[in-house]
Amino acid sequence: MKTVRLSDADNVVTAITALETGADGAIQLIPRGHKMATQDIAKGAPVYKYAQVIGYAAEDIAKGAHVHTHNLEFRNVDTEYEFGTNLRPVAPATRQDSFMGYRRATGRVGTRNYIAVLTSVNCSATAARMIANHFTDEKLAEYPNVDGVVAFVHGTGCGMAGSGDGFEALQRVMWGYAKNPNVGAVLMAGLGCEMNQIDWLVEAYGLQPGPLFQSMNIQDVGGLRKTVELGIKKIEAMLPLVNQATRTECPASELMVALQCGGSDAWSGITANPAVGYACDLLVAQGGTGVLAETPEIYGAEHLLTARAVDRATGDKLIGLIKWWEDYTARNKGSMDNNPSPGNKKGGLTTILEKSLGAAAKGGTTPLTGVYKYAEPVTARGFTFMDSPGYDPASVTGQIASGCNLVCFTTGRGSAFGAKPSPSMKVATNTEMYNRMTEDMDINAGTMLSDGKSLEEVGREIYDMWLRMASGEKSKSEAQGLGDFEFVPWQIGAVM
Repeated sequence: MKTVRLSDADNVVTAITALETGADGAIQLIPRGHKMATQDIAKGAPVYKYAQVIGYAAEDIAKGAHVHTHNLEFRNVDTEYEFGTNLRPVAPATRQDSFMGYRRATGRVGTRNYIAVLTSVNCSATAARMIANHFTDEKLAEYPNVDGVVAFVHGTGCGMAGSGDGFEALQRVMWGYAKNPNVGAVLMAGLGCEMNQIDWLVEAYGLQPGPLFQSMNIQDVGGLRKTVELGIKKIEAMLPLVNQATRTECPASELMVALQCGGSDAWSGITANPAVGYACDLLVAQGGTGVLAETPEIYGAEHLLTARAVDRATGDKLIGLIKWWEDYTARNKGSMDNNPSPGNKKGGLTTILEKSLGAAAKGGTTPLTGVYKYAEPVTARGFTFMDSPGYDPASVTGQIASGCNLVCFTTGRGSAFGAKPSPSMKVATNTEMYNRMTEDMDINAGTMLSDGKSLEEVGREIYDMWLRMASGEKSKSEAQGLGDFEFVPWQIGAVM
């Protein structure tokens, strides 16, 4: 019998291999990655994993019994928060690490050099895709320093209020992509009559039209065909300018990494997420930034983060996000426990509390230095948090808009996600899935179980790949061409 127990306080263990067990001679199968009770647990008593409550026994649970959705229930979090009580000083780096990046005029550093075709509204999506699709690999061959021309299209931009959370979030996403250091030039394309006017965005965020920032709309240009032709001409003029950018040596402090997980399983919080957390600590020691997100997926673990907040105001911002999500789900007749997907549950996760405790491990151990709205520019260095839904494409879209120039994505069930303009690397939580999806996975954190590798070894492996990827090495999702359809701004509010 092979199991993992994470704390002496836990009254469950996780099965490394499928096993048969039970009380009173009743044999039952406990699937790999699922939980087994290590003692009798009375109905209504808390169930502990990671030395934290992950739910309550829905019935009497005998020692050796399978613990999962059939006998474990969720209850809303009712937590006494502490602030700044678990502040661990950042260990100083023993050396200054660097990578080869694109230093922009703003001083920020890109890891890629794309031309972005951004749409203000769904009505200009087809035009944007036609423009971007014109620039094939053959047409870009004479511009070796340009990574590609990418259309970022979405399904909103009109039929929405001209103010409020939804409108402001969309404008922050557009502004954030236009300003992301992985973008060398921008063409914004609209229809003309939409609520999300390009001119308003330019004025509100101080964007400066010029050779590397152009805009147009279909109605003024005179139709789809003319818009596509004009867009192609504008980008043809941009290409030689964008190609002038060259990689130079830059400090690792210029990296801002989106910390993301999707298709999680029971091993996420045991292998991959803690290893990414260790890599995040290494980056923070260099003066870099890690950005955790997915607010519904830290629910039940937020008290661990407020204890790491650098001040009360930062901790209160995080609690404010939690309260907003509780109200949001209640208004829509949902529950915070709706978050674990069928795949999560099949992989051994039972409640959102269990999932969140594992997900929060991606943030490492350093102080929480800032909390931000969705797609809001992240200005603090160190470990930070950005509000977002748990839906991976929407969350990563916000993180890239916030300034992330790399994405690190852990997965246990197996996710084929990729992102542009910021490349995404995949960290597998278990060796079985890694071997099944080797074309999609970059790092196998499952070696912590299968091969006895240490957390520090795998964390260092992840961090070293961040530096290589930042210097131009392609991740596996990037090499397969993923990222053109994963731009999904979070749509908040009524569609009218």
